[in-house]
Amino acid sequence: MRHSRTSRTAVLAATLGLGLATAVVGVAPTASAAPAPVGNAASYAAYERSQENESANAAFFDAVRRSVAEQRAANPGIRAVTVTYNTRNAPSFRSQIARSTQIWNSSVSNVKLQEVSSGGNFSYYEGNDSRGSYASTDGHGRGYIFLDYQQNQQYNSTRVTAHETGHVLGLPDHYSGPCSELMSGGGPGTSCQNPNPNAAERSRVNQLWANGLVGSGLGSKG
Repeated sequence: MRHSRTSRTAVLAATLGLGLATAVVGVAPTASAAPAPVGNAASYAAYERSQENESANAAFFDAVRRSVAEQRAANPGIRAVTVTYNTRNAPSFRSQIARSTQIWNSSVSNVKLQEVSSGGNFSYYEGNDSRGSYASTDGHGRGYIFLDYQQNQQYNSTRVTAHETGHVLGLPDHYSGPCSELMSGGGPGTSCQNPNPNAAERSRVNQLWANGLVGSGLGSKG
């Protein structure tokens, strides 16, 4: 799939230390942001394995589930969790995002992804960034997924999208894993075409979102 290189670009997420934990708080990419350098396999791997990326993923999941919890507070009896997203700022990747949503919705039962025309619990963006694709926060308690053009041309684009969406659902990276493991991401190399989570990953997501996030302390206890 051909992607325009002149579309939206990313800005660097800032790292904020909080005691023993760290959380990456960024600013959502905008059309006016200066283009970032085009990346390669080495730069993707360096960022993927960095503490910055690990912290960004944790902050992203926290932002998403807090957003869900806010919406659920008005209706505490509902046990099924729906996480909403919009693709307004990632038009080139709508087919991959739709496929990723289909994969996850058919793989897990305790949480569902649903597209909305605007707003939502998180957003997708597209552009150029030497770090590749990643999940982060916008600095206002909302999450976003950035999809890098170059990386999505080198790797299976649906796998990249499904992998980053896995962070929405609480899964961490595990780059030493095999191709059969979705969250191994770019670890197995560009030849890996698998866009599906394995049994362990599906089970973990269902555990994280069981009973409306009761286990996290952020969901309903009703």
